[in-house]
Amino acid sequence: MKILLVSPGAPTTFWSFKHALKFIAKKAAQPPLGLITVASLLPVAWEKRLVDVNVQLLKDKDIRWADYVFIGGMEIQRESFTEIVKRCKNLGKPVIGGGPMCTVTPEDFTEVDHLVLGESEITLPLFLRDLKAGKPKRIYTSDEYPDITRTPVPQFKLLNINRYATMDIQYSRGCPFNCDFCSVTALFGHKPRVKSTHQFLIELEAIYETGWRGSVFIVDDNFIGNKKILKTELLPELEEWMKARNNPFTFSTEVSINLADDQELAELMNKAGFRMVFIGIETPDEACLMECGKKQNSNRNLVDSVKILQRNGLEVSGGFIVGFDHDQHSIFDRQIGFIQSSGIVNAMVGLLNAPVGTKLFERMNKENRIIQNMTGSNTDGSLNFEPKMDKNRLIQGYRKILTTIYSPKSYYQRIRTFLAEYKLSPKAGNIQVFQNSIAFFRAVFRLGIIGRERKEFWSLLIDVMKQFPKKLPQAVRLSIYGFHFRKISETI
Repeated sequence: MKILLVSPGAPTTFWSFKHALKFIAKKAAQPPLGLITVASLLPVAWEKRLVDVNVQLLKDKDIRWADYVFIGGMEIQRESFTEIVKRCKNLGKPVIGGGPMCTVTPEDFTEVDHLVLGESEITLPLFLRDLKAGKPKRIYTSDEYPDITRTPVPQFKLLNINRYATMDIQYSRGCPFNCDFCSVTALFGHKPRVKSTHQFLIELEAIYETGWRGSVFIVDDNFIGNKKILKTELLPELEEWMKARNNPFTFSTEVSINLADDQELAELMNKAGFRMVFIGIETPDEACLMECGKKQNSNRNLVDSVKILQRNGLEVSGGFIVGFDHDQHSIFDRQIGFIQSSGIVNAMVGLLNAPVGTKLFERMNKENRIIQNMTGSNTDGSLNFEPKMDKNRLIQGYRKILTTIYSPKSYYQRIRTFLAEYKLSPKAGNIQVFQNSIAFFRAVFRLGIIGRERKEFWSLLIDVMKQFPKKLPQAVRLSIYGFHFRKISETI
């Protein structure tokens, strides 16, 4: 059996880093981890090929080669997903669809021959059993959550690793919190399920054996959902694994703000090679935090919590939202003030949207406030429900935040604020030297010679060389990110 796995294309968004990738000659930020995991769940004897539309063209000959086409995706990939399915059908090839988008709205994908929904460890074997018997059903679904200690090692060998800026790996699924706008718990549940430490290190070894050296993103929605196992098992063993291989990777992941309350855990993460964490800050407004169920963020000084993590060698990227029912007109200046004072350089600010399947969607639907489908990107300036605040006022305020925080003056000042607080790990900056050198010279030309931010760029580099020269790679990298973020904000 010949199987073609296709990852649909995604538009240029905040997290695509499309404009920044040009500085390091990469095509996409991350590989399709879900599809290469599905590949490992298929029979070993089957021949498998992967086409990631984000890094290469999908050709008709690729589709003609296959007996079946497997395609998965998220809402942000819907347009490309639909186009690819149409091409496959025109060429007479059966399509098997899955992933979060199909799972949430299966009724939208009538042209897909078979929908394998939910987590593939449960539903894919059912489809394969029926396919072997010659009687495959159209839809496979389950309310069960699989034991992910039995999930096989993803087939990293299917990837062209040189086309990506980072590699992906998963440790856990599920989140203990209950934010009403988030679809994670609807898909994966509240109880974090973790892989065994041995299993995780085997997967990491598989990445290592591809020759990859550099950034590895742990794709968990909340990596610290089970702190005890992290402290007693995973992180100590990960630190030893890294030492034995001369620290080939740096790790980033998503966590909740309560990491700042656990000094031991933050230190263990740093020692194991963690350098960046994404945290959903959302808003400095207490009423809005309670509105959306973000209790873990309330009753604390959020700026202090961010700085605690920075002083532990963890760069904090943050998610921020405007458009809550309790938002006042002052929220826009408050968000700007928080972002600037916290030194969160990578600040993803979006308009609130209500994903299908979330508590927020249910509430908005009951209130007859849903006006359209989501685009899948909360940073494109779109809304899928009627806000309490005047819509024009909300969008104007949103634009004010973006134009302010990503103006060269504010952005470069934020880099200074971060670098002054950030404790640099002695292990940082010892990998990807060639790639960093290429990025540096391209940054000098694009930002320092022809860019409108050249004054701020050179001022920052001079200050960094004087005050903390070892942090120069971080300063250049963040300057490059700023170029991307400004390009994105200008399109909204």
